[in-house]
Amino acid sequence: MTIWDGLIWGGTALTAVGLVALAWCILTAARAKARITDDAQMRAVMRKVVVVNMAALAASVFGLMFVVLGIMLGR
Repeated sequence: MTIWDGLIWGGTALTAVGLVALAWCILTAARAKARITDDAQMRAVMRKVVVVNMAALAASVFGLMFVVLGIMLGR
């Protein structure tokens, strides 16, 4: 296993973590929409969801960049 293989597998793991976090955001927002009627509580939940969503998107993007770099440089 070369360093490029490690970069590919590390990027894959980072992308998977980002996708799991995105699924958590979707489920949390759907549950909040179904259960919470108070506007202030909904805003508090959505603030948290937006922060996790941005971090998850960043993790997924960086993970995919690592995978592409590992594939391109490993040739």
